[in-house]
Amino acid sequence: MKSTARAVVIGGGVVGVSTLYHLAKMGWSDVVLLERKELTSGSTWHAAGLLPLFNLSYSVGKLHQYSVGLYPTLEAETGLHAGFSQVTNIRLATTKDRMDEYNYYAGVARTIGVDVNFLSPDDVKDIWPLADMDGVIGAIQHPDDGYIQPADLTQALAKGARQRGATIYRNTTVTAITQQPSGEWLISTDQGDITCEHVVSCSGNFARQTGAMVGLDIPVIPVEHQYIVTEQHPDIMARKKAGLPEMGVLRESDASYYMREEAGGLLLGPYELGAPACYVDGPSATSEYELFPDALERLEPYILAAMKRVPAFGEVGIKRVYNGAIAYTPDGSPIVGPAWGLKNFWLNEGHSFGVTAAGGAGWQLAHWIVDGEPTIDMMGVDPRRFGDYAGRGFLIEKNEEAYAKVFTVHYPDEEREAGRALRRTPCYDRMKALGAVFGSVFGWERPNWFAPEGYALSAADLDKPDVLLNDNHPVVADQPIREKWSFRRSNYFEHVGNECRHVHEKVGIQDMSAFAKCEISGPGAEAWLDQLLTNAVPKKVGRVTLSYLLTHKGGVRSEFTVYKVAPQRYYLVSAGAYERHDHDYLKKALPRDGSVSFERLTTAMGVLVLAGPRSRDVLAKLTDADLSNDAFPWLTGKKMSIGLAQVDALRVNFIGELGWEIHHPIEIQNYIFDRLMEAGAEFEIKPFGIRAMTSMALEKSYKLIPRELSVEYSAFESGLNRFVSLKKPAFHGRDALLAWRERGAANTLVTMEVHGVTDADARGSEPIYHGDDIVGRVTSGGYGWRVRKSLALAMVRPDLAHVGAEFEIAILGVRHKATIIADSPFDPDNNALKS
Repeated sequence: MKSTARAVVIGGGVVGVSTLYHLAKMGWSDVVLLERKELTSGSTWHAAGLLPLFNLSYSVGKLHQYSVGLYPTLEAETGLHAGFSQVTNIRLATTKDRMDEYNYYAGVARTIGVDVNFLSPDDVKDIWPLADMDGVIGAIQHPDDGYIQPADLTQALAKGARQRGATIYRNTTVTAITQQPSGEWLISTDQGDITCEHVVSCSGNFARQTGAMVGLDIPVIPVEHQYIVTEQHPDIMARKKAGLPEMGVLRESDASYYMREEAGGLLLGPYELGAPACYVDGPSATSEYELFPDALERLEPYILAAMKRVPAFGEVGIKRVYNGAIAYTPDGSPIVGPAWGLKNFWLNEGHSFGVTAAGGAGWQLAHWIVDGEPTIDMMGVDPRRFGDYAGRGFLIEKNEEAYAKVFTVHYPDEEREAGRALRRTPCYDRMKALGAVFGSVFGWERPNWFAPEGYALSAADLDKPDVLLNDNHPVVADQPIREKWSFRRSNYFEHVGNECRHVHEKVGIQDMSAFAKCEISGPGAEAWLDQLLTNAVPKKVGRVTLSYLLTHKGGVRSEFTVYKVAPQRYYLVSAGAYERHDHDYLKKALPRDGSVSFERLTTAMGVLVLAGPRSRDVLAKLTDADLSNDAFPWLTGKKMSIGLAQVDALRVNFIGELGWEIHHPIEIQNYIFDRLMEAGAEFEIKPFGIRAMTSMALEKSYKLIPRELSVEYSAFESGLNRFVSLKKPAFHGRDALLAWRERGAANTLVTMEVHGVTDADARGSEPIYHGDDIVGRVTSGGYGWRVRKSLALAMVRPDLAHVGAEFEIAILGVRHKATIIADSPFDPDNNALKS
């Protein structure tokens, strides 16, 4: 065995082999793959081989799109047929919500170049004559996908990698992974040791065991997945004999199964409720081509639904039942990218649709490793989107849920119930008593909106369809149902509007303790931050700036509020959802000379937002600090007392009203909360939630990662000019940003008013049309209650990006006129913020 390599890939399933192939394809011939048994001997061998393009995640959608484009080309390159059957697939809809999902998805697909056809029940019957169309109201079809033979695909990728100089060692078990003082990795195996610069973990069901070797608690646990292969059916055999095309892959989403032809019979794969997590401690050392005993009783409702839809399925016997492990993560998407806290250790794990994603995941990870950045926005699959809270017990519950919900309608406002109420701020119970309807971000419970006292929805309000998958609301123990999910304006719409109006007219309080928070200090702190971030670092104690961390190509990686607490001490705040992501980049960029220190403060510090025209009046009752504009202007902070409590109050917020973020030691949160509520009673203080905040932020054209801000857009394309200080001689990504500007922008961020909206606002990712041409995509959308307009932020072609330009936005399949308006339609001069 070789003793050195530039990169070593651990795991010989389709994901690992694809990673090796793409590293070699990018010119790294000195790369090695280690497989403990034979290639494909894990989950790859028993995979059904489907290639679904359908995915509402932009990141995953791009990975799937690349794979489906790559696989048909492998035979010409390697001489090996990958077994790709481009038979198309059809997804049935039997409910209006499902058709809304399909219409929304079709918009997403068109912005990334994936073809989607809409079919009538008669169209489906023509393609799938064995299917009964009773109850079907429509369908979508992907003409470009189908299924593939996973083992053949893996061997083709392996040959392509070897042709480019890569080496594969089979029957080689990794026993230890150790990082050397030089930064290189020493991988010990039962066949010898190998030293390398980069390690890529693609170990599938062994992911947690591989991670444990380097101290990582990787958020992956497999779940059992069963599928059934039947004996041959005479009608299918007659079609084959007549030379008729294969009927393709059929998915009855509302009954949670897929079906396709297989060797003259049928293959049925349900995603059932109750499928258990497996290999919780990893497979055994001898595991190879392993299956579990079947559990057909779990599949009974789905089998009956399939027999009703395709009577032929019930007319033949079962040939074989496969029950094998499929790796899952809490949200069902894979983890692809750098491991947190480790240099040059990469993860390509948690693939529940590994055959489909393998090509794209290998492609992007190879770019990330070789070039230092992916070429597309990968935030949806970044390994750091989960934190330490995602431990074993959490993973079992969430991954089983993710499996069971593969085919549920993926509502944009969906909040899943498993693993909830794990991370709660001290004021959680107080917010709950005030009517909070909670959502979850990075494990934290946060109020999304507030229901009036006694508010509940009836069964008639919910109007649940009579299908297997009909959950359209959150389930919270011991609480009435207060929210119905929808792609349209739902029952909470007016309540969110009331919150927005109340904050605008009076005063509101919000818990934003989930913010990611850290302190940067040390003799080199100011110089380091100045060289790292785009904006000038505050020079005066008490000043606050907004600044950005760019990629080395000039795209936007992270956003930080920077508050100078004391000389060489800075308090940084960023999005709670990206805490591990943002902090990992900061820590990895720290100078090695010890001149700069990093301290995580997220769970030590709470944040309460007080906002609205009466917020100064509320605070004035509790503090002796001078709150006037002269003494306490916008974009400043100061230490002050609220009653007995010492806090840092920052004159900033994300809604565009007069207000303060009150940062405080978490243990005194309830004291502060109670004092604010008592002092605010005469001004009618009320709580407000994330959805009201999002609506008001949209009215200010405020930007979010990874929507308006992305590695795919330059900082200038995203309109961050005033937060980029070109007076500084250097900051990370500066030269690349200027070169990008010199080449010319491909996008310009604009604000749009959407006309003719009655019950469905833009959500994000909808295509924007200029005539018949797609010229951009919505990044965020919703209703602005202060300006009384349906609004959208969007990236469009620069030559069309001028105020007054007219377009059309496709919202749930209906085109609406949209006009570019000036940014910040609410209070463009920031008079409220500065009042």
